[in-house]
Amino acid sequence: MTMTLDRRRLMQALLSAAAAGVVITPDRALAGAAPPGWALGVADVDADIAPRPLTRIAGRAPADFAGILYRNGPAKFRRGDSAAGHWFDGDGLMRRFRIGNGGAELAARFVDTPKRRLETELNAIVTPGFGTPARPGSRIRNNDDANAANTSVMMLGGELLALWEGGSAVRMDPDTLATSGIKTFRGDLRHMPFSAHPRIEPDGSVWNFGGNGRRTALWHIAPDGALRAMTMIDLPRASYFHDFSMTARHIIIVLQPWVQEGMRFPLAQTMAWRPELGTQLLVLDKDDLTQRRLYELPAFAAFHYGDGWEEADGTIRFDGCLEADPTFGQTAASGLLRGEFIKAPPAMLTQIVLHRDGRASMLDTGIKAEFPVSDGRRAGLRRRLTAHVTDYRGTPFPHAIASWDWQRGRSDHYDFGDHQLVEEFQYVPGRSADETDGWLVGCTLNLKAQASELHLLRAGAVARGPVVSWRADVALPIGFHGRLAAG
Repeated sequence: MTMTLDRRRLMQALLSAAAAGVVITPDRALAGAAPPGWALGVADVDADIAPRPLTRIAGRAPADFAGILYRNGPAKFRRGDSAAGHWFDGDGLMRRFRIGNGGAELAARFVDTPKRRLETELNAIVTPGFGTPARPGSRIRNNDDANAANTSVMMLGGELLALWEGGSAVRMDPDTLATSGIKTFRGDLRHMPFSAHPRIEPDGSVWNFGGNGRRTALWHIAPDGALRAMTMIDLPRASYFHDFSMTARHIIIVLQPWVQEGMRFPLAQTMAWRPELGTQLLVLDKDDLTQRRLYELPAFAAFHYGDGWEEADGTIRFDGCLEADPTFGQTAASGLLRGEFIKAPPAMLTQIVLHRDGRASMLDTGIKAEFPVSDGRRAGLRRRLTAHVTDYRGTPFPHAIASWDWQRGRSDHYDFGDHQLVEEFQYVPGRSADETDGWLVGCTLNLKAQASELHLLRAGAVARGPVVSWRADVALPIGFHGRLAAG
């Protein structure tokens, strides 16, 4: 009797896990484990998605709103009997949402990387990454053999670029989403890392870093995609940093005490949390990179920062989503692929203030937040709003979108419900210079409907909810970052 019941329970759990794309071992299945509903957010997509219209399910689109939302994120984690060791290591799937004439359309295509081609051929996950070890069959000749091209996206000089932090940008056709190879800004810089979080000036010029360790590349790119300069910058410590901030005059690199103690795969295993070191903030003058200032703050971990600005007296302010320690990146993000919800300290929306006298301070809003975005027209300039995801309850993913008003110290918040997993939204300027006149556009994953949705909200009236919502006929896993291009 016991054997029969155990076998039945085992098979039910394994079949449910297979449907959700989650790896569950027999011992966990016999212990009663089954994939949680949120596991749909890390399920596999097995093929490209041909263009298809979305169904409008609520509201009505503004007649004059048009644009193309590109979003990138991992979407293939498992092959054969193998799986990636970390959420950050899945193959990049470029999603394109075309909005216009009151409707919306979805298409998606995997970035055709050497990693994806090799693992498709072998039907196995063999390429090392952030949290995935190298396995037999792996071929690593340069950074781009490990490039998952899964983190972010940007338009540059008419090209669509898929971004990853450890290798080159990958060129894609903005209409067909076909991959055309790596982006090489100069012949001798081939395979040089071009990170996933470039900062864009209001005039369209781009700053970006490339690589971690004791040195990093600092890229400066013209609006047309031409290379202005690439400079190697010496850093005070070998710290992991995923993002940086910028004002009109300065670059700010945050060196958290999550330090690199080696350069091998998986990368996460080479990093140690050393809170006794505190956090360092390196400020570089854009016009003269030899001019630098170093600030000190207590230890924190972080993945994402917002744009910064400078006040008349030289004080620098920028926001970030700060964590007490890097538990999420170290272990919790790996657990997602096993259907495990490992609790980690929440990211809190915090303003960092760098004073001219060398002091640094932090203003904690008390708001749980990730994926901060703001009005790109005000990059490097004082601004009011930071939009972000929030409400992490019961799942590892957020359920709400919000906007924090720095001027009024007030949050404008909309909860999509427990059955919705919320992705990063993009800020879209309105007709006026007023930030509250803009829009927020982004996606959710509806667990009840088993489908992805696209929503448009007023930036100055988030609590009213979507002005219009569309639903796809497919469920796409949770992505990372996006960019809206003109329609």
